[in-house]
Amino acid sequence: MRRIQAGNALSAFGLGFTVPYLYIYVASVRGLGSFWAGIVLGVFALAALVALLFTGRIIDRRGPLPVLVGAAVVAAVGALSLGLATSLVAVVASAALLGAGTAVMQPALATMIVWCSGATSRTRAFAMQFFLQNLGLGIGGLLGGQIVDESRPGSFTLLFAIEAVMFLVLVGIGLSVKLPRDASLAESRPGDESSKGFRAVLGHRAMVQLCVLGFVLFFACYGQFESGLAAYGTEAAGIEPATLGIALAANTAVIVVAQFLVLRFVERRRRTRVIASVGLIWTVAWLFAGYAGLGHGSQAMATAAFISTYALFGLGEAMLSPTVAPLVADLAPESMIGQYNSAFALVKQMALALGPFVGGPMGATLHGPYIVTFVLFSLGISVLALRLGKKLTVTQDHPALAAQSRVVAVHKPQEQVSA
Repeated sequence: MRRIQAGNALSAFGLGFTVPYLYIYVASVRGLGSFWAGIVLGVFALAALVALLFTGRIIDRRGPLPVLVGAAVVAAVGALSLGLATSLVAVVASAALLGAGTAVMQPALATMIVWCSGATSRTRAFAMQFFLQNLGLGIGGLLGGQIVDESRPGSFTLLFAIEAVMFLVLVGIGLSVKLPRDASLAESRPGDESSKGFRAVLGHRAMVQLCVLGFVLFFACYGQFESGLAAYGTEAAGIEPATLGIALAANTAVIVVAQFLVLRFVERRRRTRVIASVGLIWTVAWLFAGYAGLGHGSQAMATAAFISTYALFGLGEAMLSPTVAPLVADLAPESMIGQYNSAFALVKQMALALGPFVGGPMGATLHGPYIVTFVLFSLGISVLALRLGKKLTVTQDHPALAAQSRVVAVHKPQEQVSA
């Protein structure tokens, strides 16, 4: 588990080096312009979506480790090629490789964490994964910002080379991991439910409800960070571009500080009620954003409210990380853990792709409707979470309580005998 988590942190570190600067690199450094830069970002996202359609079944048939190693090699080739690419065709092809590789790594890593954890340790394992991902992305972005220089294309080549090296280090760490032999590989045979792929997932009502909830979660939060909310902040609230960086830093800082402080709170409560409370926290966050842009207060108050919006989002994210991913694993049959992880990753990728498409124009021009829309989305998170809770067993919704019940059930007969 320690090796898996270390590899997860290093891959996030590599992504942090380049993802924030991909648009600038394509549009300005390679001189392809904003239109083609948008196309390249679209290809990056589309390649991720296509790859995830096939990832789950391969993980369940071959195991997550070969998939992780293969995806990391593809991502490394894509990163290095992108840093050296000078033509449009080369840039697009490299972005497709990088997008597909990085997308496939996520369900593979999640499945490895499931294999190496039990029902009682899984919550903390996914909390640690999220913590290390954000730490790696934050440090990578910070260091990458000190290296990049639009006047020196070689500085961007260096960034992509560092990213490629991080992916190859992940390959080395992955090859050193000895996973426990999971029953899913032995049980997966043509004709069983694992061969049905996404049809089996769509036939699982609780999982479908969780995917709908996940789409709303990612659409209303991550899908707005660097698009709609950023546009709204600069246009409606008069936020300086440098302040956006401070707001994102506040988001990361809250996640890093709060992650393990809220873990005990999360572990003692039903997962769906934790998610419902996140919806309420994000409702308050969007109201803060509304005050920043529509409250007509001082600029200092607007800036403070806008930064608080990102901080509150971070608090909600810290509560979700030990909740949603373990729930996906607990809903999955033993032979379909990879398929379920990939299906949820696909939903997340769709939300991240559609979020900027919808939120960007609204945040820039329709300020009032933008805030109202995402206040309603946040309240919808609470409603969907409570409805999902009615479809879950006690073990799925409150594993800590179920574990306590099993302990009582084991010891009670002995107490009766001694009496």
